[in-house]
Amino acid sequence: MSAGRLVVGVSGGSGIPYALNVLRALRELDVETHLVVTSGAKRVMTAEGGPQLADLTALATVTHDDRDLAASIASGSFRTAGMLVVPCSAGTLAKVAGGFADNLLARAAHVTLKERRRLVLVLREDPLPRPMLLNMLAAHDAGATVMTASPGFYHAPGDVEELLHFVTARVLDQFGLDVPGFRRWREPPRQKAEG
Repeated sequence: MSAGRLVVGVSGGSGIPYALNVLRALRELDVETHLVVTSGAKRVMTAEGGPQLADLTALATVTHDDRDLAASIASGSFRTAGMLVVPCSAGTLAKVAGGFADNLLARAAHVTLKERRRLVLVLREDPLPRPMLLNMLAAHDAGATVMTASPGFYHAPGDVEELLHFVTARVLDQFGLDVPGFRRWREPPRQKAEG
């Protein structure tokens, strides 16, 4: 397995800034990223007016077209440390839970599960209806880690970037990656080096 290579999926849930923050952190950590963005995510970007596709692709090592089911990340022989989907829409969650691979993001997630690699789905939607809760459980039972984009406040965040950073750090913890500047529970603040 290549510990320095991750697939990053971005689907059509609100929360594209989380994807941007994750890609920034992975670039700083020198992790090779294979980005796939769904058509739904592109619509959300336009509607929300935040980070756009060019912002995400500028941070990725390789970008794949979501319609290309023959891309490298569609095969289990393409070795990675796993995949994360941030944000993960309710529709994408349902596809992962049901094994329905009609686009590259869903196919790459399916491959990640079949190869027993880590798959992290980061949801950002409330309230959670029963079908979504059942799909979360089914995805969990299939081997995925289901997380919500729910930042903590024990680190006394001063701005939105710090809230995004918290979620990024917790997501990347799932891959054994330490995000610089993340303060864990009961961990004292780090002293800045004098220079």
